[in-house]
Amino acid sequence: MQLDLIDALFISMLAAFIGLEVIRRVSPLLHTPLMSLTNALDAIAVLGAIILVGEHKSRLAFILGFIAIVAATSNIVGGFLITDRMLKMFKSSRPAKP
Repeated sequence: MQLDLIDALFISMLAAFIGLEVIRRVSPLLHTPLMSLTNALDAIAVLGAIILVGEHKSRLAFILGFIAIVAATSNIVGGFLITDRMLKMFKSSRPAKP
């Protein structure tokens, strides 16, 4: 059990570091498509966390799963809000021609 937790934390740390390095090198023009991709990945994370919370294997798993649900859901909502805000910037403010 202890080894599994250490392995999982190591994998999470490695994934976070690699994700940070990949996103840091992305051109600002590609941030909107990248946001859509991260929203899809976060949806997968939410489903995995719901499964983890539903299994009720241990109190720690339940707490970490609940935190993962809250974090991923807030990231999804924030991503959609930012994408919507960016798309509104490209809409024309002139009235449409009849």
